[in-house]
Amino acid sequence: MPPQLWDIVYKFEIALRYFEYYSNLDNKSFIDKLFWRYYFFRYNVLSILCGFSIPINTFGEGLSIAHRGTIVVNGAARIGDNCRILVCVNIGTVPGCSSVAPEIGDNVYLAPGVKIYGKVKIANGIIVGANSVVTSSFQEDNVCIAGIPAKIISNLGRFEIAKRNKEIYPDLI
Repeated sequence: MPPQLWDIVYKFEIALRYFEYYSNLDNKSFIDKLFWRYYFFRYNVLSILCGFSIPINTFGEGLSIAHRGTIVVNGAARIGDNCRILVCVNIGTVPGCSSVAPEIGDNVYLAPGVKIYGKVKIANGIIVGANSVVTSSFQEDNVCIAGIPAKIISNLGRFEIAKRNKEIYPDLI
């Protein structure tokens, strides 16, 4: 039996996408409304079970959540395609202004404990190191940022690190 059938995070991601689909339909038929209600319920139950607070229509295609654990995303945030997100990540706004939220590019890796707040723009292919606090924008593609506050620590982005790991560990990857 494939692991996806009992993986609760996978089930959450599927429910999220179906709930987005049925929520974004312009003219809902009776059947569409029934599916919307079903996926609304499923999305909310799985959110609670997984510990996620991820509003619909915030992530692009290819969202990858590593495993269960606290993930909080503001509804005004926009995250691009193929984002990999791990536990204890917070993507939020500045106090008193709920519409000022981060914009995160495609192919970004958010390590455990990352906090991103305010009017921040993160370019494509960036790795954000564990427990980093990002309060300013990073416009350069394919770099690694980390620290409190975050700063560029390496010019190797997500794909360069993957290539290097394949060379170092050819039998494991």
